[in-house]
Amino acid sequence: MKKRSEGALGIALLLPIITIMVILVYYPIIKTFSYSMQKMKLTAPQDTGFVGWANYRSVLTSDSFWYSFQNTMFLLAVVVVLTTVFGVCVALMLNVDTKLSGVLMAAAVLPWALPPVVNGIIWRFIFHPGYGFMNKLLIVFGVTDKPIEWMSSRFLLLFVVALVVAWRSIPFSAIVCLSGLRAIPQELYEAAKIDGAGRWTVFRYITAPLVRPFVGIGITAASISAVNIFDEIVALSGYSDLGKNLLIESYLTTFSFLDFGKGSALTYIIMLISAVLGFFYLRSLGKEVEY
Repeated sequence: MKKRSEGALGIALLLPIITIMVILVYYPIIKTFSYSMQKMKLTAPQDTGFVGWANYRSVLTSDSFWYSFQNTMFLLAVVVVLTTVFGVCVALMLNVDTKLSGVLMAAAVLPWALPPVVNGIIWRFIFHPGYGFMNKLLIVFGVTDKPIEWMSSRFLLLFVVALVVAWRSIPFSAIVCLSGLRAIPQELYEAAKIDGAGRWTVFRYITAPLVRPFVGIGITAASISAVNIFDEIVALSGYSDLGKNLLIESYLTTFSFLDFGKGSALTYIIMLISAVLGFFYLRSLGKEVEY
């Protein structure tokens, strides 16, 4: 009786979160999949019906999808590289104990704490072609003699978007790497110094291998953020075709062209890409580090 009552109490305690998950997560996923298998365009409400995989075939064979896919992959590559390199560098700087460690930690976390829209608006003023800080800086140092139109070129715009997202993602990557650095036993470093190992040798054979799983967590988290960029693109360039990624393509298809069938198919494709990245993220979280 006691075990049965404890089991009932456990179910009762879990029931609220299970209800929330079913209503806000599982039901929308199932409903979106059902929409993706139907012809559902609000401009033609009478012309609806089950079409199977036709929406997916239409999406995957459209030039607009592959244009957005290329933009998404470019953003993914640049964000991952910038986040990984600068995240590790920031973690190494924060790993030094000084009187300003608390201030440096707060400054490093600030971009992560700001909402994505705010980050996008701040950087839009920095890269403004007329009075932007970046153009003034480049002109002062003689890099260019005229302002650069950052938002008028496809890959320049995408690079700016990737820079903004990386700026927001670096703090998380740095904190994760910092936790890995501080988990490394000091005895390993002391033994290496006794053996006469230099700084580069210590970093190569002790720090880098032991902190690699934590870097992997930062990479997968940055990858998920890069695939799901929305606010920064809208804040920098609006809903223009020039810098749209898969998420913008899904939004425009669903809410501008009112094609809920194709929009749901696009949403499911993005969800599957994020799910693959999320799988590697959870897998990296579950890895044990042997010291």
